[in-house]
Amino acid sequence: MNMYSMRSALRGVCVVCALASVACAPVTPTPSATPALFPASAPLYGKRAESRGAMVSTSQSQATEAALTVLRQGGNAVDAAVAAGFALSVVDPSQTGLGGGGAATVWIARDQRADHLSFYGRAGERSEWNEEPGQTTLETAGRGAATPGMVHGLLTLHEQYGRLPRAQVIAPAIALAREGFVVSPLLSRTINSARARVLAEPKAAALFMPNGEALRPGDKLVQPELAALLDLIVYAGIDAFYRSAFAEQLAYHVQERGGLISVRDMATYESTWMRPLCTDWRGLTVLGAPPPMGGAVVLAMLQLADNMGLSNSAPYTESPEAAPTFADVLRSAQADGQRWRGDPSALSVPARGVASRAFAEERAALLRGAAQRGPIADTVRAGDPWDEDAIAPSAACAAIGPYASAERETPRQPSRDPDRETAHESFTSHLSVVDADGNAVAMTTTVGVLFGSGVFVDGVWLNSVGYNFDARTRGTNRYSNSTMSP
Repeated sequence: MNMYSMRSALRGVCVVCALASVACAPVTPTPSATPALFPASAPLYGKRAESRGAMVSTSQSQATEAALTVLRQGGNAVDAAVAAGFALSVVDPSQTGLGGGGAATVWIARDQRADHLSFYGRAGERSEWNEEPGQTTLETAGRGAATPGMVHGLLTLHEQYGRLPRAQVIAPAIALAREGFVVSPLLSRTINSARARVLAEPKAAALFMPNGEALRPGDKLVQPELAALLDLIVYAGIDAFYRSAFAEQLAYHVQERGGLISVRDMATYESTWMRPLCTDWRGLTVLGAPPPMGGAVVLAMLQLADNMGLSNSAPYTESPEAAPTFADVLRSAQADGQRWRGDPSALSVPARGVASRAFAEERAALLRGAAQRGPIADTVRAGDPWDEDAIAPSAACAAIGPYASAERETPRQPSRDPDRETAHESFTSHLSVVDADGNAVAMTTTVGVLFGSGVFVDGVWLNSVGYNFDARTRGTNRYSNSTMSP
């Protein structure tokens, strides 16, 4: 497992409990009410926070404030999440943005309804998507750019479940782009880290590296082109981004940089409503992101951790012997995640089986047996979850209508692109929102690596998730793979 895989795994597990980690509304700490899932001895217990009203957690304070502003104006959790998503596209451009994509898992309290929206980057219709992209250079950087889904996803999510007008929800992002914001130390560092990529685009260099040097913490970043595009999105919605002069310019410039996105790919992009993964864990019903997202891996980790006693163990600061077991849990779940992934509209993905308690029992027995025989090998082979995938869901999950794979596939080891998997580490931005009515949104978005593919069009960085395809999952007109798990 490379370091990004482990970071992704840890991030995914944290997402399940993210709403208990940060509060941005009036809070009332209540140590006496701490449930067993969060023991008082845990190192982060002192950071626990609760609220009787809404709660928002994002990676950037300006995005959190955008979400809270919308909530104070009468918006719901979906309005707030969409407002934060657009705001993050302005203030966190190295991690996420309008040229990226993502996914959102949603809970609508009144209807007791769970939903999931996938709006990740998609391969287009050109046959070259079936081919290994080869070595990336600054001249061929556009080859990593998949058709971006961020704008389509945010607007689709808002149209389905939002309460406030579109203009009101996007207004905070427009203000941040037009009036500017103070550059954070993180943004300054990421600009420096990707300086060659930024300098390759003259317009981007003028914004982010004036005089050839990265913006410093405390500088002000104003993005007039991005503000103008957001204005158009308010006016014309999805068409402003996908069926417009901007879409034509995007396709032209991506192809100019060696990429494959066409005007038709932009015009035909669709985000997809899907059923979330669902599993029972320690008396809770846990929802995760279905393929092509990586929710099965996170749920598998939870099941394995419980089966192997980690859920009841002391924190690592008190019980360091638990750390090797936790590492084995991560390795096993990641092996299954690497094997069983892909766009479910094109490939059979038994994600429900991977996330099941029964499959965790099988994998835990394997890990225990290997441990008894001596040090576990560096490589953990993926298991076969198809029998477990066929097991009917629990009553709680059945009531939600969870994800189910379309058909059974004969198990086989894929031919993989290990060098490509480790060479293109991703960076993401996660947010979680719960409103006073109990509606909840967990959403993760990304442009891939820092500043995505390095292709910059009218204020927008294009993603690099086209490189997430491997030999087994590569193909035309399909979503790319992802480890993200809202």
